[in-house]
Amino acid sequence: MALVRVSEILKLADKANTSAIGFNCNDYTMAYSVVAVAEELNKPAIVMLYPPDDFESNCCGLKAFSATVHELAEKVRVPIGLHLDHCTDFDYILRAVQAGFTSVMFDGSMLPVEENIKLTKRVVDAAHALGADVEAELGHVGFAANQDQDDKDMYTKPEVAAAFCEQTGVDSVAVAIGSAHGVYLTTPKLDLTRLDAINAATDTPLVLHGGSGIPHDQLEEAFKRGINKFNVGTEYFRLYYDSFREYAAEFGDKGNMQKVPAYIQERMKAYLRNKMQLSKF
Repeated sequence: MALVRVSEILKLADKANTSAIGFNCNDYTMAYSVVAVAEELNKPAIVMLYPPDDFESNCCGLKAFSATVHELAEKVRVPIGLHLDHCTDFDYILRAVQAGFTSVMFDGSMLPVEENIKLTKRVVDAAHALGADVEAELGHVGFAANQDQDDKDMYTKPEVAAAFCEQTGVDSVAVAIGSAHGVYLTTPKLDLTRLDAINAATDTPLVLHGGSGIPHDQLEEAFKRGINKFNVGTEYFRLYYDSFREYAAEFGDKGNMQKVPAYIQERMKAYLRNKMQLSKF
């Protein structure tokens, strides 16, 4: 199956009353592991790229990453989406779409709502004209290190969400309901009552960021209440790093770089098999 638009995956998730999972990746090993397990479990999945992994860390190139995921998707039967995560650069977003990304995120969450609406609408118009979906963010999902998940002033307001989605025409919107990016210092508690109100206020698929470390029972409840896309990054990257360390500790000077990818992929697949069970497709 060729790569599909993320909006198609979110429609499947909504119909199944569940959430698709998007995994941040920055190389072949990470993306391959996601696609392989998605095929194994017969579940749709989304591969995501965080822009600084391209233009700051030099982990991958935008076109090369897109080509990698397109090639992987062609080898499996399940729907696979390709999404550009948090981005504020209009030109970079257009480059991603032209490179083959089926979905992009414009993050105007730190801007006044009126400006967020204006700039999001500009991205939506351009991306839709080129055949790609747009995710936005309303409210602000901050950082777990600052315990931003407890700052209710940053949470999404249902009535604002309704107007935002109507005026921008976004395909999905990330909401702030008690999650944050990074490693939580204390166990987060999602505001499910607020989620109910947001879901009732708009028909736009809702997205939950900051997924690493949220208890599974809370996630399953959030999926039933309107979250159709769920982002995972920190857990997955930490596992990747830890797997390198384990290989070095186990094999030392006798290690073989050609065998490293397979060693790491098996550990990442084991994690993904467990995490993807949250998607009740």
